[in-house]
Amino acid sequence: MTPSDRPARALIFDMDGTVVDNMRYHEDAWGRLLTEHGLPFDADAFFRKTAGMASSEILAPLFPGADQARIDALGHDKELYYREAYGPHVAPVSGLLDLMARADEAGVPMAIATAAPPGNLDLVMDKLGLRERFATLVAPSQGFRGKPNPDLFLEAARRMDVPAADCIVFEDAPNGIEAARRAGMRAVALLTMLTAADFAGFDNLIGEAPDFAALDGLPALRFG
Repeated sequence: MTPSDRPARALIFDMDGTVVDNMRYHEDAWGRLLTEHGLPFDADAFFRKTAGMASSEILAPLFPGADQARIDALGHDKELYYREAYGPHVAPVSGLLDLMARADEAGVPMAIATAAPPGNLDLVMDKLGLRERFATLVAPSQGFRGKPNPDLFLEAARRMDVPAADCIVFEDAPNGIEAARRAGMRAVALLTMLTAADFAGFDNLIGEAPDFAALDGLPALRFG
């Protein structure tokens, strides 16, 4: 058995674009906010650069003269636009619930490590009834840096008391795969927004798939 095939002892999920396929709604909200303030917006370039970052980390360089109160207000507006649009459409990515059931049966703990602010995290966790299924939820609102920094993943592993090398991270963006690499964790790319070519060159990547249902044959996810 190679190190990449070793069964995971813990699973760490990004949320946006991974647990739920919602990134188009985020893009629309960012586009609306930036357009309202006279800033250009290229959806594809914006996603590749910012996915996994906290809203304040995204907004500060876009509004260099703004104080923290202004940054917070802009972030509030963006998330309000997003929740209004996505709220009626919340649904898990195909195969997620089956994977979670197998992890539960094998006693493999799971965590969420997301850049989402509390309101967005609550929307998904509560609408899908998943909050109690996760050992912990980690986010920048708790004082951690966003991705590609490894902080969120390292804290999730610490709270689950599982070594980083025994965790598998599920992500939809290069920033997230890079954060997992820096944390010393294996990663799987969910191709909800990008193609496999966008994840080329990551030595911690052990698989990529359009959804969780397509990961059934991955050795590292054969718990037991």
